[in-house]
Formats: sequence, structure tokens, C-alpha cells
Amino acid sequence: MTRPVYLVDGARTPFLKARGKPGPFTPVDLAVQCGRPLLARQGFDPALIDLVILGCVNVISDEMNPARVAALRLGLGEDKVAFTVQINCGSGMQSIDTAYRYIREGSHEMILAGGTEALSHAPLVLRQGAVEWFGRMASAKGPLDQAKALGGLRPDFLKPVVGLERGLTDPITKLNMGQTAEVLSHRFDIDRKAADTYAMESHHRLARAQREGWLEDEVQPAFSRGGEAYDHDDGVRPDSDLGGLAKPKPAFEPPYGRVTAGNSSQITDGASWTILASEAAVEAHGLTPLAKVVDSEWAALDPSVMGLGPVLASTPLARRHDLDLGDIDLWELNEAFAAQVLACLAAWDDAEFCREVLGLDGAFGRIDRDRLNIDGGAISLGHPVGTSGNRIVLHLANALKRTGGTRGIATECIGGGLGGAMLLEAVR
Repeated sequence: MTRPVYLVDGARTPFLKARGKPGPFTPVDLAVQCGRPLLARQGFDPALIDLVILGCVNVISDEMNPARVAALRLGLGEDKVAFTVQINCGSGMQSIDTAYRYIREGSHEMILAGGTEALSHAPLVLRQGAVEWFGRMASAKGPLDQAKALGGLRPDFLKPVVGLERGLTDPITKLNMGQTAEVLSHRFDIDRKAADTYAMESHHRLARAQREGWLEDEVQPAFSRGGEAYDHDDGVRPDSDLGGLAKPKPAFEPPYGRVTAGNSSQITDGASWTILASEAAVEAHGLTPLAKVVDSEWAALDPSVMGLGPVLASTPLARRHDLDLGDIDLWELNEAFAAQVLACLAAWDDAEFCREVLGLDGAFGRIDRDRLNIDGGAISLGHPVGTSGNRIVLHLANALKRTGGTRGIATECIGGGLGGAMLLEAVR
């Protein structure tokens, strides 16, 4: 027997665009900034939380196991077990999925599950040749050996590489993530104008959500040590138009590529937490759930087409519950790249692809854009890698509540050739 699991609350920081230097918050700083107000508004003692799980990809050296550091800074107690999970872009969703399975099987009652990432703090790393040179210098014995080693110094040893650049390149295919989006844009004939149009709509949707106050319960202000307040996702461009989006040159496959900085997700800092609880905990503490976590699915595929991960993860999830396209009221599909999102939509609407790859009798269908990322996504608010999977699940729960929808799927592509998906049902 398995038990129902509920998402009872959640909060995130504003997503802050990286601007060429370390931002005001480390990964743990971010997790603490949204964790404190989230815990403070609960009607139960935070000590009742059984476990803390946090997704983070670019862990900095001063915060090893950021889940534990964050839990201690949040005052959850020295006896609170906390661990960090990493599955690239799926890390924030993996934290929820792990918590969901623990509670479902009966070993835990309430778990704090989140994701955090400060991409602006990604380290600068030395080239391999420089590392070897420093090794020779350190092992040199006497002035003569040191002089010989010093003679091997090259100017490029003093020029570090941004670690994030390496991290966004697949070590198997040698393609960076933008190039994998280019592969999909050509496979499904997604042209530049279509990608730019999607990006423009993402900005307009997020700007509307901010204007209408739809994110107020979800987004908690963050305050730097210097006293500066950050209260909104600052990468949004409300006046985005096709003229402006047509100006950037192809970022990954010049001169004819279709993926640009304008129609790609932004490099961003941000954190998100969710609280998951069993039915017994909901009743015992008088909690009001946002949604029920029904099921989840993970998929693997060729890393060169990793952007199709949502298709391979979401389709079996829907089929397992006998859900047709019309049964899913809202979708949150992480916007790694506009071309990648549009390729997923095209794949679902391609009868041959669905038969050969998904094992369906025909096309799954075309997802109505009015049901997809209704308040924008990573193109307009950013993609802090370890956080995004958590944010889309939390936002899906809030959006279902606001719109009166019943079911929704949150899904994402994952670097390395993976995909994740989670099915939620609203709780009335």
C-alpha cells in the first residue's frame, strides 16, 4: 500500500540575471532567503520536518553539501538529516521526487525539498596544461629544477576558463546545450522567426504575471548583506518584440543557426523550496495542500537530442494514468531554448515520430499554447540549473489553483540526455 503525498506550500527567490560578476547571493544564501519566510508562515513547528533535500549542480567549495548548510542556517536543528541531489537540470525536481517516494512509502511525514543555483558564482578553472605546470613547480626540488619548470610557463596558463562553459558541454557528444537545440531546430524545421516569437511571448507572459500580482505568494523578496532588496525576476523584458529579437547573431552555429541569446534561457541565480507532506501530516497540522503529487517519470535518450527529454518522460506518465491531451489542463515545460520547446510540441504532433519513438498509434496531439507555460518560463525569468525543476512544479501547483485546473504536468529536458516529468492534481 502507498500513501497520498501532497505539496502543501512553497516559495522561491526572485531569479536574478547573471551580469558578468558574482551576484549578491551564494547557493546557500539563496536557499535561506526563500526558506526563512516559507517556514515562518507555517502553522507547525519547523522541527517537525523530517528531512531536507536540495538540488544543486554548481556547488561552491565553501558550501559542500549545501542542503546541510542551508538546513542548519534555517535553524532546523543539528539532528536534521539533509542531503544534496544532482541530476543536472532535473536536480530541483529530483528533490521533490525523492521526497515524494519517501513519504509515499511511509518512512517520512514531512520533507523540505528544494533547488538552488548561483550560476554567477560558477568558478573559473585552470586549463589542464596550467594544472600540470603548477604540479611540476610544486614538485621541483631545488633552484635548478624550479628554473626548468618555470621555463614551461605559457601565457595562456594565466587565462582561466569559465567552469560553466565546460559544464554546458556534453562530454560524450562534445556538443554544447545550444548546439543540441540547433539539432532539434533542423530536425523539426523550427525557423528563427518561430523561435523568436516564442521568446517574445515568454517575456510578455511573465510581465503580465508580475503586473497582475500572480507571483506574489510564490516569490519572496531577497535581501543582500548590504541591505539591497531584490523583489522580482529581473531578466524579464516587457517590451520585447520581434525587431529586437531579430538582431542577435546565432550564438552556437554562426552564421546560419537559429538559436540566439534572445531565444535561449538566461544564466541566472535563484532558489526554490517546496514542502511535501503525508495525508496524516496534513490532517494532524491542519494544512491546506496546493496539489497532490500523483506520479513521476524519468527518461533517457541520445544526449545530442536531449531537448526531447520532456516528450519521452511525459508521454509514458500520461499513458500510465490513461490521460489524453485534453485531460491535462496545464503544462510547465522548462524553456531551455525556444527551439527546443517548439521541437517537443512538433514531436508530439508528428504521427511518425509518435509511432516509432513513443509506441503510440498516432500523434499524441498538439498542446494548446494557452495551456503551456502560461506565465512565461526560463527564457524570460532564467534557468538556474539546480532550481528550475523545483520552480516549475511549484508554479504548476499555484497556476492550477489560480485557474481552477484539475491536472498538470511539469517537465524538463536534462543535459546529458535525460528528461523528467511530474503529474499533479489540484486539491480543492
